[in-house]
Amino acid sequence: MRLPVLIAAALMPAVAWFSQQGYFGPDNGEISDRYPTLLVAAGYAFAIWGPIFLLDLIFAVCQLRARWREDDTLLRVRPAAAAGFMLTALWMPLFSQQWFWLALATIWLALACLAWAAMMLARDPTPLPGQALWAGFAIGLHAGWLSLAAFLNTAQVIVAYRLAPVDAMLPWSLGLFAAAALVLLAANARMRGSAGYVLAALWGLAGVYAKQSESALPGAATAAWVAVGIGGVLLAQTAWLRLHPKHRVFSGHLSPGE
Repeated sequence: MRLPVLIAAALMPAVAWFSQQGYFGPDNGEISDRYPTLLVAAGYAFAIWGPIFLLDLIFAVCQLRARWREDDTLLRVRPAAAAGFMLTALWMPLFSQQWFWLALATIWLALACLAWAAMMLARDPTPLPGQALWAGFAIGLHAGWLSLAAFLNTAQVIVAYRLAPVDAMLPWSLGLFAAAALVLLAANARMRGSAGYVLAALWGLAGVYAKQSESALPGAATAAWVAVGIGGVLLAQTAWLRLHPKHRVFSGHLSPGE
């Protein structure tokens, strides 16, 4: 599975370039503007894809190294990582073509694959040198961003198909915020406060605040502060996970008995 991981990692930035050039249809920003929601982030926040693609590619190259080839954790993670990368690449043309239901299923599947991979890496008791950064941080960053992007995509599907009131979005948007908070906190707990996962999630939540604090949509101001609240709770949880002796087993440096 080493070569599929590398191919899939290289495919993501290539497909992203073609997508931004309009080869598949309108770009993500244009489509998002057509279907405004209370969960969408400011445009600058999507620049995180650059570091995600770069770090995923570095991970894909590192896992070709001799010391990484037969590691038990990496052997388990490779299929999920390759699938998550491929699904991420597939999502871009699907969304541009406005095949929203397929795109929604694709991004949730990508999240499932990469969140599982990030959890396995975060809980590895004996990581290889460099694994915490070039594997754990990289996959965690991707999974953290998708944990929010999947809910942003869900909100856009609701608006596009008018599955809920679009002139009074706050009630159902609060439900999505609550679900997003549960996913973020549960995944972060399983990852023991993964730096990459938390950083991406906080970046996305800050983007939601920036967008909604300037939006004229009804309920946008409330949505902006809900995003801030979720970020605060996530930060507090991460501090507890990293500082409490019972949970200081991330990165493979301590065991529960130490």
